[in-house]
Amino acid sequence: QLVESGGGLVQAGGSLRLSCAASARTGSSFAMGWFRQTPGKEREFVAAIKWSGGSTYYADSVKGRFTISRDNAKNTVYLQMNSLKPEDTAVYYCAAQWGYSGSYPRGGYDYWGQGTQVTVSS
Repeated sequence: QLVESGGGLVQAGGSLRLSCAASARTGSSFAMGWFRQTPGKEREFVAAIKWSGGSTYYADSVKGRFTISRDNAKNTVYLQMNSLKPEDTAVYYCAAQWGYSGSYPRGGYDYWGQGTQVTVSS
């Protein structure tokens, strides 16, 4: 129900845009989020956005560099990543939260994509 794309290899300082295509049903959910994970570490919250109204939330580590957005007509969420750093290297996952949970925006997600690799070289 969630399909990520747009990952790849980029030099430090470069940009990438990730996309997450959701099914029509998932596009009716409460919110979407982006997370990332590196080997041996827990999955880390990156950003989140509500389908209705578009309120956004960001981890401090990406604030000012990453932008989350959504296209309701296409049931697609994007993560524009600028000024990338080697420490941004990770597998990036999008996730959908069906109804509001008290853990939002950092938790409470019901569906997850398969992930897309982002590698930033120094």
